[in-house]
Amino acid sequence: MQLNEKFLAQSISGISFLYSTSCSLGSFSIDTRTLQPGEVFVALGGVQQDGHDFIKEALEKGAVGCIINQEKKSKLQNIDTALLRNRLIALVPDTLQALIQLATAWRSEFSYPVVAITGSVGKTVTKEMLAIMLDFAQKKYITSYGNQNTVLGVALNLLRMCPEHEVAIFELGISRRGEMKKLVSMVQPTIALITGIGHSHMEGLGSIIDIAVEKRDVFSSFKDNNIGIVNGDHPLLANIAYQHPVVKFGAKTTNQIQARKIHITSSHTNFVLKLYKEKFNIVLKGTHKGRIFNSLAAASVAYLLHIPSCHIVKAIETPVIVAGRFEEKTLAHGKGIIINDCYNASPESMKASLVAFEHVDMQAQKICVLGDMLELGVNSPFWHRQLGRILRKVPSVRTVVLVGSQVVWTKKTLPLGVTVEHVADWKAATNVLEGLLDKKSLILVKGSRALQLDRLVDTLTEKQV
Repeated sequence: MQLNEKFLAQSISGISFLYSTSCSLGSFSIDTRTLQPGEVFVALGGVQQDGHDFIKEALEKGAVGCIINQEKKSKLQNIDTALLRNRLIALVPDTLQALIQLATAWRSEFSYPVVAITGSVGKTVTKEMLAIMLDFAQKKYITSYGNQNTVLGVALNLLRMCPEHEVAIFELGISRRGEMKKLVSMVQPTIALITGIGHSHMEGLGSIIDIAVEKRDVFSSFKDNNIGIVNGDHPLLANIAYQHPVVKFGAKTTNQIQARKIHITSSHTNFVLKLYKEKFNIVLKGTHKGRIFNSLAAASVAYLLHIPSCHIVKAIETPVIVAGRFEEKTLAHGKGIIINDCYNASPESMKASLVAFEHVDMQAQKICVLGDMLELGVNSPFWHRQLGRILRKVPSVRTVVLVGSQVVWTKKTLPLGVTVEHVADWKAATNVLEGLLDKKSLILVKGSRALQLDRLVDTLTEKQV
């Protein structure tokens, strides 16, 4: 099969062509800033920017073609026909829907295993750990880029599937009801994993029970021969009657894949991995307990993909560094370590990070920079008060910098004796930290992505050589 003009004509309803090309189409792009020569540019409309304003730039950068909205055909009038000639220029009623239709049709061309990974926490780290297992097993595979887990991101990654692959792995993220079924209709997974359920995106998804229901929709297209994987320690996942086989992982002895005898030191985590009837002693670098369950989740998928146990164990013990997920970085001028855990934040991930931070033993002052946990809906004050109470279990931290508006509730429940600064944004927090870095420090930075706390991390580390 070939991803070409003929395939587009068969897959996208209402498509017409102004110009044609005999070239086989490779990957697709929606952003001229990252577009590579040979890619097809899909011009999407937007609130702030319209992709149709960048058609000429895309062609000048070597795009092999463009898919544009029929109503925006006039955008081609000011482009030299020489630039359009021998390129694929397709008109469609709606570019986003065209991309979804094309990705769905292309996915249907392949019969090898397709893995969908979802859950409130740990999706990306689990995906990366699974990729390492496949590398050790010398499997040819595709994984979705970074955290491209929305309908748009998933569509672009589906179009990267090729006949030479043996496995495809996609991360699925949702923030509104009904989104999972849309993603599943595109991905058509043969294996699906739910890493866990937590209090995230509650504004769009509702209660924790509603979140569990939405996440379980990852199995909505399953037949009897498909296998689901769930966190067996979560009752909302484990105590459910499924219409298909289910593998469970976790710390409980009722799970097929277990972590036993967990012991966390100041720098490492030890546990016994039970992989059905096999047992292995595992040593992980770091103190974050979440990595144990990421390991179990990835091992569950790898087991179903018939990856030998030796490769699974070796991959688990290989350090995985994912930007913004408890990522250690060196402060400028050798002033210590900053842990960048500000990709996102929920009550569960906040607690896990703070507990892991408590385990880290360094001869340095410990400082926490904690930002708002967004999208918690009407329960936001409660969860932010809980955050202050969690800090009572982190006695090694005596200085806290709170960032945002919701953390005003956290300030009310902080333990006695903790020095606290409450600021509005990351810039103000940076100024506070620079005034505190008079001696070696260990800093944890965590908050929802919208607060841009990653810019604080970049500012405090960018001067290093």
